[in-house]
Amino acid sequence: MNVDELTTRFGEMYGSAVDGVWAAPGRVNLIGEHTDYVGGFVLPIALPQRALAAVARRDDDVLRCASTVSDVQVETTVAALSPGKVTGWGSYPAGVVWTLREAGYDVRGMDVLISSNVPVGAGLSSSAALECAVALAANDLFDCAISRSQLALLCQHAENAFVGMPSGVMDQMASLCCTEGQALFLDCRSLHGETVPFALAENGLELLVVDTRAEHRLVDGEYADRRISVEEAALAIGVRSLRDVTSAGLGEALERLDERLRPRTRHVVTENARVEIAADLMRGGDYAAFGQLMYMSHRSLRDDYEVSCPELDTAVDTALAAGALGARMTGGGFGGCAIALIRQGTRETVEKAVRAAFAQNGFRAPRFFAAGASAGARRLPIYQ
Repeated sequence: MNVDELTTRFGEMYGSAVDGVWAAPGRVNLIGEHTDYVGGFVLPIALPQRALAAVARRDDDVLRCASTVSDVQVETTVAALSPGKVTGWGSYPAGVVWTLREAGYDVRGMDVLISSNVPVGAGLSSSAALECAVALAANDLFDCAISRSQLALLCQHAENAFVGMPSGVMDQMASLCCTEGQALFLDCRSLHGETVPFALAENGLELLVVDTRAEHRLVDGEYADRRISVEEAALAIGVRSLRDVTSAGLGEALERLDERLRPRTRHVVTENARVEIAADLMRGGDYAAFGQLMYMSHRSLRDDYEVSCPELDTAVDTALAAGALGARMTGGGFGGCAIALIRQGTRETVEKAVRAAFAQNGFRAPRFFAAGASAGARRLPIYQ
């Protein structure tokens, strides 16, 4: 749905004009998985797919939220918001409003209409896109003057404390802070970000996203279990977080851990190192070596962190066999999307091979799209 259609629908639904429309993109993480919640390094890009939030301030404290893709609507007062008060998709915008008020910002009633083309359940941060679009709208409409990085932290808190998902801050930082044509090399502890050229076309390459359409199996509990385990590992080693374990010190650190925590610790430490190397390789235009790191990351996620699934493994292995320079799962795992770095002109070959492999294994037919690095969240012009 485009901006004009959304504003028209808003008027039909709420009987008033919008104050503005805000857009926030989903993201693909090129490398650096399950490292953000230890304060580690990540390397995402923003996607062209985005959530749109048409919003109008109200004169009272009523919060009304609706979506163009769901019949479920939310109506409450901002004062009544608390964790557990709103469930389903509405918990994301409601959680943002609750978090901003808890942080001391005078956010009051709003009418909100959401439209999004970020695939849901595919590991592309559809929830963060929704949060960031609403947060940016509230930031503007109520003159909160919150910086992008602080807004990302507040959106993360909404997802952690209100929704109940113990995610890191990468998704929100990518949605709010990425720039067109660039990847974001992000230190999730300091929130310092550096742009890295994502020059695929100049190097005759494309990034192919493979939506496996595999449902996230037990993702909430398994994700939380991984986060708890790396916190246990840090405590046993005697560091603030696994971010503080270097590659050189990994062997000594592993000796202090039991069999359950060793592989998970090994993934986090080696993945952090891979992100730093990957950023340097991209700066130098060495995408062949970058592709090798992508697969090393996938193997670590599959074998050490155990967050892959048969559909993701099939997509990655088949893409590589069909000529991809690199491939890996992206996102939290247990389903969702894989990405493949391919040469221009080979997309049809790779897609055909992956479709055939999925059919042979009895999986649902996958979906594909090429991903470029897009701009982060922003207010959109309205021409009416």
